[in-house]
Amino acid sequence: MKKITVLLVDDHSVVREGLHALLQAESDIKVVGQAATGVEAVEKAGKLRPDVVVMDIAMPLLNGLEATRQIREKTPETRILVLSAYSNPACIEQVLALGATGYLIKKSSVHSLALAIRQVHKGERFIDPYVEASFTPEPEKKTVHERLGDARRASLSARETEVLKLIAEGLLNKQVAAQLGISAKTSEKHRYSLMEKLGIHDTAGLTQYAVAAGLTDSRAP
Repeated sequence: MKKITVLLVDDHSVVREGLHALLQAESDIKVVGQAATGVEAVEKAGKLRPDVVVMDIAMPLLNGLEATRQIREKTPETRILVLSAYSNPACIEQVLALGATGYLIKKSSVHSLALAIRQVHKGERFIDPYVEASFTPEPEKKTVHERLGDARRASLSARETEVLKLIAEGLLNKQVAAQLGISAKTSEKHRYSLMEKLGIHDTAGLTQYAVAAGLTDSRAP
């Protein structure tokens, strides 16, 4: 029996190794590689041509959204299963729109992960039951931007929005500064201002907000 080949993508080595160890018990699944960044994920997906990529969202250098888009564009036969801590319906909508076939929450069991891998390998959409009810689109539901609150986003300056976008793309403080031609101290001030205005006090939360707000650039080459 031909095994389903899998590439594991997460910026935490303990998560990757843990998933690898758990999936080894599945007779029909074989982990063929690991990647710690979105850039590495795109590169390894092109070389290894795995059946399924298990993809995190918040990663350095290139986030999981853009990595998903690039992998689907370059190796369309490879399916993407997002494994994330985010349960925001807007985030799920965006990642599926970019080409992912499935979405699983990290607190799910290994049984659910194996099931999701098998399902997306067949080209069937898999949405974690934990979030499926809230995700299912309905005509009367508000749009992504309405759910976030236009007034809340409007309070950000143009520069703060630029900084937020780069944070979501995985850039560190000094990298954001270099990209925008500002000092590291100024970049840090913008980060703190974002946290205060949005009521979010960690990078993962800022990334989730940017993803849901549609600030991440899915058009990059």
